[in-house]
Amino acid sequence: MKWLAAALATIALAAGAAAQDSPAAPPSGDGIALPLPFGGPFALTDQFGRTRSEADPDGRLQLLFFGYANCEAICTVALPHMAEVVQALRLRDIAVRPVMITVDPERDTPAVMAAALGKLDPDFVGLTGSPAALAEAYGRFAVESSVVFVTPEGKPVFAHGSLIYLLDGQGRFLTVIPPILSTDRAAEIVAGFAAAG
Repeated sequence: MKWLAAALATIALAAGAAAQDSPAAPPSGDGIALPLPFGGPFALTDQFGRTRSEADPDGRLQLLFFGYANCEAICTVALPHMAEVVQALRLRDIAVRPVMITVDPERDTPAVMAAALGKLDPDFVGLTGSPAALAEAYGRFAVESSVVFVTPEGKPVFAHGSLIYLLDGQGRFLTVIPPILSTDRAAEIVAGFAAAG
């Protein structure tokens, strides 16, 4: 499935670049609404011990990323980027929830996720669960992860997906947002979906 993630990144990036001249166009005009079979039900636990499904309890749009709190690679770009996009949209009165599903449940305890994600944005949600529950969520978004190596300190380093998924308030997949897009461009795309929804 790594080829699929790479292809999606290329497609979404090209679509985003093509739409640079279109200010906050709706999804159909933006060319990034992709008819892909992503998303579906899952049941996980957030950093406060509450059960969470794919639906946001407040009906907000959601930016979803699969990563881990102590990642020193793509997560250090994607997670702050998500927080910046959410904060930019908040200034426009568009409420969006940033969500991370862990690929490292052994180390991403609720306390670890609460500390790491809370520094980025108070609304950031970190999700974990049993191996079976996490596997269900990974499968819904064609996410694969594997340990690439272990540091001398005994810390595993994971290879994992790099896409940010935009979901509606019910948890339905809308599109992907590569973390290499600017904050303004990513916020425009989300705002287009918010206006169309």
